[in-house]
Amino acid sequence: MITIRNIRKTFGGNTILRGIDLDIAKGRVVVILGPSGSGKTTLLRCLNALEMPEQGSIGFDGDTPLHIDFARHPGKADILALRRKSGMVFQQYNLFPHKTALENVMEGPVAVQRRPAAQAEAEARALLEKVGLGDKTDLYPFQLSGGQQQRVGIARALAIRPELMLFDEPTSALDPELVQDVLDTMKALAREGWTMIVVTHEIKFAMEAADVVVVMDGGVVVEQGAPQELFDNPKHERTRSFLQQIRGK
Repeated sequence: MITIRNIRKTFGGNTILRGIDLDIAKGRVVVILGPSGSGKTTLLRCLNALEMPEQGSIGFDGDTPLHIDFARHPGKADILALRRKSGMVFQQYNLFPHKTALENVMEGPVAVQRRPAAQAEAEARALLEKVGLGDKTDLYPFQLSGGQQQRVGIARALAIRPELMLFDEPTSALDPELVQDVLDTMKALAREGWTMIVVTHEIKFAMEAADVVVVMDGGVVVEQGAPQELFDNPKHERTRSFLQQIRGK
């Protein structure tokens, strides 16, 4: 179980997150929806300590439990431990342009986790094969399509062996014809039992892959529930309004 409690974040005088609580069971997929500016991306970045909340905590159960209380100003060791628990897939790929696909996937395990290069390479090749890029290992990012680059990004995040995968609108920067390959890769991960939090506007993905859909607006969780129930019978007016917008009604 991953327990998120009272995450609060401000930028200047602007409060972005107003106390977010979520419980995520192992192997579950949580999709977060909401209008632009609702705090979705900020929440993901807080969970990976790319942004530091002023308040709140995140806890991981399991064989190597971890609890981070952000109000206590966690040190570098705690932040590193948190980042080893989660792999982040960004909107804009963020690959190293001077490294091949294989080298990008190997970077975290070798440079950060100090794993033997031979072991990291074997695992990186297997991960690239998993995301459908086994024949692209020696290509550089500029030689890959946007969808292929994003799948390298997914393999890179998996390479650190995270307990939680974070996806920040992973298809938003892609041309429409490239979106499906990335979504298919994510659905395959969901079937394998990866624990995932996905910020997206892809309703079809949420219906097919999510266990829980969370709707955020104004820095709070407005509503959450099983996909079919939430999409067919939203209880909050803000949820109904948002769903109408993204469905084009």
